[in-house]
Amino acid sequence: MMRWVLGLVMMAALSACASNRDLDEAPVPLGDFRLVHNIVVAENAQRGPLSRPATEAELTDAVKSAMAERFGRYDGASRYHFGISVEGYVLAQPGIPLVLAPKSALILNVTVWDDAAGGKLNDEPEQVTVLETFGTAPIIGTGYTMTAEEQLKELSQNAAKAVERFLVRQSREEGWFTPDPTAVATPTDIDADANPEVPAAL
Repeated sequence: MMRWVLGLVMMAALSACASNRDLDEAPVPLGDFRLVHNIVVAENAQRGPLSRPATEAELTDAVKSAMAERFGRYDGASRYHFGISVEGYVLAQPGIPLVLAPKSALILNVTVWDDAAGGKLNDEPEQVTVLETFGTAPIIGTGYTMTAEEQLKELSQNAAKAVERFLVRQSREEGWFTPDPTAVATPTDIDADANPEVPAAL
């Protein structure tokens, strides 16, 4: 637990989270990417110190919804899947203004699967840690201004944005999602998406 807390403190000092406003804009290019399976689990999620509680269902539903919202905009020809586990969270409670304004946080492990290759793109899960959007309530903290549900929604949206940045980086540096000029979406693909089967490996 101490390692988890120290990591969270470091992220608080070094990171700023993106807002969700860019969903009204065209998505950043991701080659031939199309998300099919969006699998989120949270049975091992650790509740951080002084956090409001959240159920497993609340955690998984919020993260899954945010991922679908952001990545459902991509309609590439090749099929990819997410395997995501919620590792930890803090939903800040009210603190002391100007002295202690706790920040909400969310930690995810993310694995991306290539449907055509039948395997993972990243052998080791990518750990994503996000905080509530800076500027939302810089003095009094969201413990005063948001419900736990609202905090979790914002964190999940920030996490989806962080995952998008990770995919863009991997696409540029490692060649993920390079378009195949011969690849096109077929009626079979479309029918499969209507009633998909979860890959056993996920």
